[in-house]
Amino acid sequence: MNEALIECSHVFKRFPLPGGKGEFTALRDVSLKVCKGEVLALLGRSGSGKSTLLRIMAGLIPASEGTVVSCGVPVQGPNPDVAMVFQSFALLPWLTVMENVELGLEARGVNRSSRARRSLKAIDRVGLDGFESAYPKELSGGMKQRVGCARAFAVEPRVLFMDEPFSALDVLTAENLRGEIDELWNSGSFPSESILIVTHNIEEAVILADRVIVLGSNPGHIRGEVAIDLPRPHNRNDEHFQQLVEHLYNVMTNPSLEVSAAAPAPAPAAATPSSPFANPLPHVGIGGISGLLELLAENPEGSEDVSELADRLGISIDDLLAILEAEVLLDFTKIVDGEVSLTPLGREFATATILRSKDLFREQILARIPLFDSIVKLLQSKRNKALRADFFVDLWDEYFPREEAQRQLATAVDWGRYAELFEYDSANNIIELTESHEDVPV
Repeated sequence: MNEALIECSHVFKRFPLPGGKGEFTALRDVSLKVCKGEVLALLGRSGSGKSTLLRIMAGLIPASEGTVVSCGVPVQGPNPDVAMVFQSFALLPWLTVMENVELGLEARGVNRSSRARRSLKAIDRVGLDGFESAYPKELSGGMKQRVGCARAFAVEPRVLFMDEPFSALDVLTAENLRGEIDELWNSGSFPSESILIVTHNIEEAVILADRVIVLGSNPGHIRGEVAIDLPRPHNRNDEHFQQLVEHLYNVMTNPSLEVSAAAPAPAPAAATPSSPFANPLPHVGIGGISGLLELLAENPEGSEDVSELADRLGISIDDLLAILEAEVLLDFTKIVDGEVSLTPLGREFATATILRSKDLFREQILARIPLFDSIVKLLQSKRNKALRADFFVDLWDEYFPREEAQRQLATAVDWGRYAELFEYDSANNIIELTESHEDVPV
């Protein structure tokens, strides 16, 4: 597994912000190799640039800086060495299964008889023989994704890219399809030399991959990699499998943790952002924060293993980590060695009356999140104690794409309303201080 099929060197990706206000950096200085004979997983939370990196390597979008070389040739357009399986299936509804599978071959100029032979072989390989003449509307989600896999298999790429391929499926279907992909790879009958899979599912990464590269966020960057040094097929009941899963959960819940380390390293001193609007809020509702705190409070020890918690709740790691990020930000929980536990404030919040919980939440967001202090001061500076919501979107717009700026506003409004700091008039798109905070120093 030393021969590099695809190699990225110092890749950056920047997107222009609206109105010529600068650039948003999605990827920063990413270097990695996809080697022959391996399954490589890119593991990261939403916003870590996983899919952006995949599309750069596939030649679908260009890097802003840096190089991508595929089988010795610089990538300067669609990469002929790869095929991709998408999260959204990406089938054409007016074509049959057979016709959808043939699409990639037809685009490459393969003649009709060869297209038919290779497509039928791929359809058989994914267990869809008998459905060649069916249309996508007749298929379940799992069957649609099998068609997507068959379409990629048919072109026999040197590297198969899989972008969150099972995340749109129900749990049982995803597990079934994941197992079949793993079985094909382990049997030596897989139609590509390597697989690159993008995922935010930790167990999925450990089940399928030989190496896991962990991406950090804001902007996307490589934190490190973990070798999955287990015999194939990877056994979930193996003690080392569980240790790897626990370690990756620990890494994902501790942004300052060295990926190769066994314990959290001290966080490096971070430069103070030029504006509180440059620090993104985790997109979590108050219900998610309070609900998880109440669940932890039911445990006599007030703590629980993060991976076990995700399994018990049946939610994605992305959703759980966002809630935990918000709770740590508010000093309601702390995470050490992959275990989340309540702080005294978190326990008080979870067991207090609604009014006391609101008071605690308000105190914490004003004390620990400079954004809310700034919003309140801006509103206090206005004679009518109100500003159009678009004003705040424009402030976030300096640091994030427009869609993310609007999401930041929605989250800030949700938290500010709960804390009774300000109100939002959706009909007129106005944010206004509550009477109790019109003249209160913050």
